Amino acid sequence: MTYRAPVKDMLFVMKHLADIDAVARLPGHEDAGYDTAAAVLEECAKLNEGVIAPLNRDGDVQPSTFSDGRVTTTPGFKAAFEQYVQGGWQGLHHPVAFGGQGLPKLIHAACQEMVNSANLSFALCPLLTDGAIEALLTAGSQEQKTTLIPRLIEGRWTGSMNLTEPQAGSDLSLVRTRAEPQPDGTYRVFGTKIFITYGEHDLTDNIAHLVLARVSGAPEGVKGISLFVVPKHLYNADGSNAARNDVHCVSIEHKLGIKASPTAVLQFGDHGGAVGYLVGQENRGLEYMFVMMNAARYGVGVQGVAVAERAYQQAVQYARDRVQSRPVDGSVSGAAPIIHHPDVRRMLMIMRAYTEACRAMALVAAAAFDAAHAHPDATVRRDNQAFYEFLVPLVKGYSTEMSQEVTSLGVQVHGGMGFIEETGAAQHYRDAKILTIYEGTTAIQANDLVGRKTTRDGGAMARAVAAQIEQTERDLAAAGGAAAAAMATRLAAGRRALLDVVDFMATHARSDANAVYAGSVPYLMLAGNVVAGWQMGRALLVAERLLAAGEDAAFMSAKIATARFYAEHILAKALGLRDAIVEGAGSVTAMALDAF
Repeated sequence: MTYRAPVKDMLFVMKHLADIDAVARLPGHEDAGYDTAAAVLEECAKLNEGVIAPLNRDGDVQPSTFSDGRVTTTPGFKAAFEQYVQGGWQGLHHPVAFGGQGLPKLIHAACQEMVNSANLSFALCPLLTDGAIEALLTAGSQEQKTTLIPRLIEGRWTGSMNLTEPQAGSDLSLVRTRAEPQPDGTYRVFGTKIFITYGEHDLTDNIAHLVLARVSGAPEGVKGISLFVVPKHLYNADGSNAARNDVHCVSIEHKLGIKASPTAVLQFGDHGGAVGYLVGQENRGLEYMFVMMNAARYGVGVQGVAVAERAYQQAVQYARDRVQSRPVDGSVSGAAPIIHHPDVRRMLMIMRAYTEACRAMALVAAAAFDAAHAHPDATVRRDNQAFYEFLVPLVKGYSTEMSQEVTSLGVQVHGGMGFIEETGAAQHYRDAKILTIYEGTTAIQANDLVGRKTTRDGGAMARAVAAQIEQTERDLAAAGGAAAAAMATRLAAGRRALLDVVDFMATHARSDANAVYAGSVPYLMLAGNVVAGWQMGRALLVAERLLAAGEDAAFMSAKIATARFYAEHILAKALGLRDAIVEGAGSVTAMALDAF
């Protein structure tokens, strides 16, 4: 099935909800307004539709292979990667000083969605490289920045993130990889790292492995973790490759989905120690790695939107083509395409509404990131940073959980054919599953939302968001019309439910931590539902205004219908989530452990 990038919807969100004109007024982004965004997105669409998307199915049936310590990627990936980096896409939002284009995250996020829709397995390589660049920009030495970042942007190197180990899982306090200081200022690194995305491949000659390890004598727990660059090949002063370093891939995983993306087990130091270079200061590694992790968490949320969009497009096309059964309303005599059947249309509308709402939430978050980093006013920067940080677990957690439902519905729309691999619907379903797991499971995102983003400030940020939602409710009520009224009603109910839960979390965080954290994932789903619904409410207002002005009637009418559907079918779930948390959280821990 052919992928078509949803450029029109992306630009609608960027212009009317994320306010790209305001982003273009930020220092350093003066040339990054709507016209630039439109031009960049059109070019990005051409690459992803014509080059990268056709490789998606190939990667599923001809995944990366491992032999004699080497990984060979899916045929066509290497040539596609060369086109990707030659087009400047790896450096789209990275600093001009290091060879990037310096565009805002808002534009990059839309392009990020496209490449992930086109080919999730392929997109993981540039995603991890972006994270490595962010970590080096934050904590790298000047030599590391000037030597490594340009090569990562040029695509001569890629980056990997080496966190966990067989015994550690998500608990990085259990990391055992060790780093021994050397007289020349380098370190010798010894240990095993697992689940390393693109930890070995044939797309480039060198890989900058960002590795968490403990320096000899470091404190126990997370306070004793340092961050190192351990390159696959050592490098000369000019950045050219030198001798092979003592880091080797010993296997790659056989996975449910994203099969073309090689997930490596890396062994460091079997032959005397892998040479590593300290990033920043000793024992601050987890702090630095969180920069990379937060960039990746946002990126994974965008992946959720991306795979949902791909599954939706395929389901719509199938529903238009598949002829089966007579419509219940008699509108067609004889059998008709299944898109005429009400339940099929219901499923397609769920897929569309979720995807558009989460896209809007993600792009609004990206604009907040841009303001947090470039606005001249310190107070504005601080407020936008707080807003962005509140949204990251929602973008990551809600959007990826959403993708589970959407890709499952994609299979369901296909019926029995969806269960057959050749149609491709099942691949989206399988690929999407990892999104709720890597870069922090949904529960980890929810714990972050509760602990760092809600109870730490007594719910102040959550209430500030709710106040903005309330203003949108007033605007909807003033607009009049059935769609706006329906959205205003459901959005108000969702906001009140959210505030009830915020009060519950803030009040009981210390006195009944088990009950609070038993409700953490439902809270994340409630917050994501309401915040995404808020964006749909804002979109509805804009679409009604533009429709009245005679602008693109088909698109605006569809936007209004989709927003109303979100209100009546998805926002309507908010009250049940509220009740499950506030009134039912205690039942999660009521059963004795030995009863399971």
